Amino acid sequence: MFGLTFSYKYLFFLRSAQPAEPVPPGLHRYWLETPRGPLELLAAEPDNATGPAIVFCHGGMGGAWVWTEYMTYLKERGVRCYAISLRGHGDSWCPNFLRMVYGTTRGDLEHDLVTAVNWVEKHTGGEVVLAGHSSGGGLSQAVLAAGKVRARGLALLGAVPAFGSMGVYMNWARIDPWFSFRMLFHLWHPNSPLSDPSLTQAAFFGSSFPAERVPAFQHRLNRFESFWWPLSMMRPFARAAQILANVSSRKVMVMAGEQDALMTPDVTRATTAYYRAESEDVEMELVEGAGHHLQNDVQWEDGAARLLKWYQAL
Repeated sequence: MFGLTFSYKYLFFLRSAQPAEPVPPGLHRYWLETPRGPLELLAAEPDNATGPAIVFCHGGMGGAWVWTEYMTYLKERGVRCYAISLRGHGDSWCPNFLRMVYGTTRGDLEHDLVTAVNWVEKHTGGEVVLAGHSSGGGLSQAVLAAGKVRARGLALLGAVPAFGSMGVYMNWARIDPWFSFRMLFHLWHPNSPLSDPSLTQAAFFGSSFPAERVPAFQHRLNRFESFWWPLSMMRPFARAAQILANVSSRKVMVMAGEQDALMTPDVTRATTAYYRAESEDVEMELVEGAGHHLQNDVQWEDGAARLLKWYQAL
């Protein structure tokens, strides 16, 4: 049983009854009203902003909070930023366990992202730059391919590739050989692969991330996740030409952590090649030492600086 980490401590079947988390210093929060409930939108709005706003979309188990460091960094340099918490994430409204896990589709989450983009466009009076991490990167590509939104530029950070994420989950199984076994004994709870801080550290962070910082990150992960969101992106779900048709600059940034165990450098290079077949304006960046959550790893400032440089060239 070497390497098996097995715990029920971090598995939940009920929605949190805790009040909303405090807004990070320097940011503020908007609530976007929808027929089902309010969506959280964190905002960084410097007085001297001039360019297009960036709309950030988190990945699975995340929320708007994962972008705090990037948003603070960019605000200090005059960039307006907004980060959405999709339903069931962050401090947005949350369906019950069964509805979230088995009844929330990728289309539902696309609706939340489109709501945020439309709100920011109206609020700022211009185009946005769309930036998505992990499954949120997949979601960003899906809404662009379907023509549900348009963007000035597209930044994919450790993002699910539009040609499908089957290989990504094979990578996860390689670093966690007990993945399927644990899921079975956790009654297929969607948080099973992240049911202990040691599992979260292995999947999400690079080798230099301090173990003592993982529990605080673990505490912020949402209590249960939609199965249909990742499953719907395991096979090809969007073509690069469709996506770029709704990116006015046709510029794409593909960035990942050099130690990302899920969206590995090979996946990152393949994603870059996928877009370069349709556009010459595709940049690739690997942040040395960073893991999958490069925006929260100890090297986050390196990634933020690269994103800013790309943004300034739009």
